[in-house]
Amino acid sequence: MDFETALKISGSGMSAQRTWMNVLSANLANVNTTKTASGKPYERRTVVVETSPPVDSFDQALNDSMQEELQGVRVANIVSDKRDFRQVYDPGHPDADANGVLQLPNITAVEEMTNMVIATRSYEANLTALTNAKMMALKAIEIGK
Repeated sequence: MDFETALKISGSGMSAQRTWMNVLSANLANVNTTKTASGKPYERRTVVVETSPPVDSFDQALNDSMQEELQGVRVANIVSDKRDFRQVYDPGHPDADANGVLQLPNITAVEEMTNMVIATRSYEANLTALTNAKMMALKAIEIGK
């Protein structure tokens, strides 16, 4: 593995984790949003990540896939969580139905905060790998002098 590949792999991981943290932040910000433009509560979103070769050209990607080279990641999609909305009895709320039941987003703050810690640690791990690759490249240049 060369220096540029190491940078691309770590960079792709950092980018994916940053996207996940942004989605998690939006979920936390909307934990009590009972009505969106669609008229329903906010739906929790999550990120789908898939492997992606750290290459610039199709020829290189094809060649690498034949040799089972290392791969980075990319965000494939941001999807809505299809879990049921939380239901709370709150007859005084303006968005409650005729029975006084209020539908709240399918978001649990504890789950989102736990995922935020995971995303942050993953981002930090990729940053450490990037920093170490940079330090090794600099040491190799020193040795070559």
